[in-house]
Amino acid sequence: MPQEAIVCYQRALQTRPEYAMAYGNMAAGNMASTYYEQGQMDMAIVHYKQAIECDSGFLEAYNNLGNALKDVGRIDEAIQCYHQCLALQPNHPQALTNLGNIYMEWNMVAAAATYYKATLAVTTGLSAPFSNLAIIYKQQGNYADAISCYNEVLRIDPLAADGLVNRGNTFKEIGRVSEAIQDYIHAITIRPTMAEAHANLASAYKDSGLVEAAVKSYKQALHLRPDFPEATCNLLHTLQCVCSWEDREKMFIEVEGIIRRQIKMSVLPSVQPFHAIAYPIDPLLALDISRKYAAHCSLIASRYALPPFNHLNPVPVKSEGGSGRLRIGYLSSDFGNHPLSHLMGSVFGMHNRENVEVFCYALSPNDSTEWRQRIQSEAEHFIDVSSMSSDMIAKLINEDKIQILINLNGYTKGARNEIFAMQPAPIQVSYMGFPGTTGASYIDYLVTDEFVSPLCYAHIYSEKLVHLPHCYFVNDYKQKNRDVLDPNCQLKRSDYGLPEDKFIFACFNQLYKMDPEIFNTWCNILKRVPNSALWLLRFPAAGEMRLRSYAVAQGLQPDRIIFTDVAMKHEHIRRSALADLFLDTPLCNAHTTGTDILWAGLPMVTLPLEKMATRVAGSLCLATGLGEEMIVSSMKEYEEKAVSLAMNRPKLQALTNKLKAVRMSCPLFDTARWVRNLERAYFKMWNVHCSGSRPQHFKVAENDVDFPCDR
Repeated sequence: MPQEAIVCYQRALQTRPEYAMAYGNMAAGNMASTYYEQGQMDMAIVHYKQAIECDSGFLEAYNNLGNALKDVGRIDEAIQCYHQCLALQPNHPQALTNLGNIYMEWNMVAAAATYYKATLAVTTGLSAPFSNLAIIYKQQGNYADAISCYNEVLRIDPLAADGLVNRGNTFKEIGRVSEAIQDYIHAITIRPTMAEAHANLASAYKDSGLVEAAVKSYKQALHLRPDFPEATCNLLHTLQCVCSWEDREKMFIEVEGIIRRQIKMSVLPSVQPFHAIAYPIDPLLALDISRKYAAHCSLIASRYALPPFNHLNPVPVKSEGGSGRLRIGYLSSDFGNHPLSHLMGSVFGMHNRENVEVFCYALSPNDSTEWRQRIQSEAEHFIDVSSMSSDMIAKLINEDKIQILINLNGYTKGARNEIFAMQPAPIQVSYMGFPGTTGASYIDYLVTDEFVSPLCYAHIYSEKLVHLPHCYFVNDYKQKNRDVLDPNCQLKRSDYGLPEDKFIFACFNQLYKMDPEIFNTWCNILKRVPNSALWLLRFPAAGEMRLRSYAVAQGLQPDRIIFTDVAMKHEHIRRSALADLFLDTPLCNAHTTGTDILWAGLPMVTLPLEKMATRVAGSLCLATGLGEEMIVSSMKEYEEKAVSLAMNRPKLQALTNKLKAVRMSCPLFDTARWVRNLERAYFKMWNVHCSGSRPQHFKVAENDVDFPCDR
């Protein structure tokens, strides 16, 4: 009964004036607190000030007045109140915490951390400073200390569902997914209606391959909180991963509406850029999503409060006053058993040491695989920075005088794009990890090619486009998988339960790249080609039954779709040759898989669209010299091309033979030639910078006068 309480306090002060000095501070303070709880901040401020007038040593009044002033945006006055409270009692825990909170909101994390630690030095009974310190530690990549802080939160309050969810999130970020799942389930047991816990549990299930459980948990989260953009968008992606297309069109309309509203409100979109590249959304909307994520990385960078870096003077390499070599830095979390290292393993050691000095900065710890060991031994400089904070990594890169810094992650798992936002190098470049635009003002160039990113589509990229000759997508097969070419090492269809007598179409892409339109087209192709089958991967296994049932609904027998498990890289490449024709996914192409199957000598049919990820397979085909026989320009032509090649076996065999014959000579698989062209691009970038010009689109020629060896 707050109003009645206020009346009583007022009467007490009026009827016994002689109590005003003795008890006035208490009455005014209590009345102010009542107004504060009612949200009447102006009245609360008046009465807290009255309490202080009655007793200038009234600690709580100073602290509470600070809270009220902070809530109405009078931050400087709030800080003054907290300091007055601390002048009276230097160890006042709430005032210390409140000052920490203000600096936290201002992104002054070092100052915030100082106040939280000061609070914990005088009391260990408050959970808020531990929670806030954990946030700071997480932002700085210090996950061990973050988890320790959350452990303290749960020591103080074992039933703190928020603390369990936050610790679960931290476990999930460092790959300890089973512990994350336990924390989320515990949080749900304590607070069953906590939608966030259900959504985070769903995400952890998805990471563990438990896709059906993930769908169930996302739906529960949305049942509890229908207006939950993250859950809606992540449910769509999860359903896409298992080809659950029932309400697909309706959900994409809803998700696109969510994204546009979030961008308008300057909120970080709930669709991640890496998911957006495989969605049928407007390329300009995908660019806006990337821009918001780039701005978020800048915000993370700003929390480190680094002064701007100084860069090397822009003097051309090998000129008078210039250095003898370009210093190139590669930053990646994927130096190890990862597709990036499978494709780029030879590149770092192939650079010409007369012209280029290479530094590899590893954001992930050593996984002790052959790929990590190889890059570590072949790169001129290899530095494991996985245990360092982002600001320290940026400082190291700058101290190493890197002239061109390459982002091999983009918006993929393990990235630390805030390092690029700190701009430790004068030229910063996106390559390979993320097949789309970063939307980042601090990324100058995107290394691509003329087919994948033609200048007519330059408006959907934030970067300046660097067109390498042939294909931008490098691979390492000539060095690492030459045994695939040995005719004596061929596998047999019977090894995988594949029918010997059928024409086998294949698609080895992850299932999230498929959509109803392409699957219907595949079903049409199977209907038109007698005695044919479609070979797909359980990638993931949860999609198998749905695709089989879709095929049956299209009038096909279940045995026309053949699923096999995902194989190890080497076996996967070799067994690809058992198929007759690869059918690509237009929405998001075969990239690594595309190079795998072409090296295996398997022709494909691909339909390029507009966004980068829809055009990569076409570029791969062109770099074999046989692109015109594999690239189509419409879905109708796609179907006709696949049927025509399947029905005209001599024509398909001739294409297969030509593809197998050019593998050792065509540009696509010539890694050394590709590395020389990349170096030409680097020299051109540096020379443009030295001329005082801003970054610009350019095309690399194989006889480039900007390159030392071509003069």
